[in-house]
Amino acid sequence: MTELDDFLTHLTIERGLAVNSYDAYQRDLKAYLRHLAKRQVLLLSEASYKDVKAFISSLRRRGLAPSSISRHISSVRMFHRFLISEGLAQSNPTDHIQTPKQPKRLPAILNRKEILSLLEQPDHTTPLGLRDRAILEFMYATGLRASELLTFRRPDLLFDIRLARIFGKGSKERLVPVGQHALRMIRHYLDTVRPMISTTGSGEILFLNARGRQLSRMGLWKILKTYVELAGLDKHVSPHTLRHSFATHLLEGGADLRAVQEMLGHVDITTTQIYTHIDREYLREVHRKYHPRGR
Repeated sequence: MTELDDFLTHLTIERGLAVNSYDAYQRDLKAYLRHLAKRQVLLLSEASYKDVKAFISSLRRRGLAPSSISRHISSVRMFHRFLISEGLAQSNPTDHIQTPKQPKRLPAILNRKEILSLLEQPDHTTPLGLRDRAILEFMYATGLRASELLTFRRPDLLFDIRLARIFGKGSKERLVPVGQHALRMIRHYLDTVRPMISTTGSGEILFLNARGRQLSRMGLWKILKTYVELAGLDKHVSPHTLRHSFATHLLEGGADLRAVQEMLGHVDITTTQIYTHIDREYLREVHRKYHPRGR
C-alpha cells in the first residue's frame, strides 16, 4: 500500500470522510504526485517548498479557479502533515505556502414566492409527481444536503414528534423539526406510492426511483431541474439552493443563529454566519422598498 493509500485510509477510518471528499483528495493528490514525478522527486520526504510552488503555478496555468487551487493546497498540506505524523518525513514543504484569496460569494437562494412556485409544480395526483412534491417539501423543510436526502431512511422520520434524525458529515447525528406540509406529503407518498415502486432490495431508503432503488445524485438533479423550468425560474438552482433558502428564510423570520447552525449540522458557527450577510441584504432591500427615504 502506498503513502497515498495509507493517507486516504486514515481519512476514511479516523475522520469518517464522505465519498465525494475522498474522491476529491484522491484526484488532487494524484495530480500532485504526477507533478513530483515529472520533477524527478522520488521520495515524498524530499519534496520542497519550490516543488509545491511549481505545482500551484501549474494549476494556475491550467486555469483552475482560486477555490480549486485552495482545495489542492489543503489536500497537499494535510498529506504532508500525515507523512510527518507517521514518521515518513521530517518537514512540511507547505508551511509557508499561502492560500489564494477568494472573493466572498453569497450562496444563491430562492425567495419565498419562488419557493412556493417551485413546490407547486409537481403533479401530486400522479405517483412520481407525489414523490417529487414530497422530496421538494422535505428538502425545504429541513435544509438537508443532497447526500443526506438520498440516504435518508424511513425509520429516521419521527412523525409523532415531527422530527427528522439526520446523519451528516462524519456520521454526526442531528435532529431537525419537520413542518406539517412536508409530513403530510411524505405520509401520502409512504401510504400510496412507495409500496407501488419498492422491491425486495429497496431496504429502508425513504425516496426511491421508479425502479425501486435509491435515487442517484443525478436523478435528484434532474427532478429539481424539471420543476425549476416549469416554474419559470431564471436562476441556477441546485439541491443546495434549497438548503441555502431554508437557512436564509429562518434567519429572515428571526431565528437564532445557533439554532440554524444546529439544524444545518455545521460544526463551526462561522460557516453559518454567511447567511447573516444574506439576511442583511434582505433587510436593506425591505428598507429600500418600503421606507419613504429608502431610495
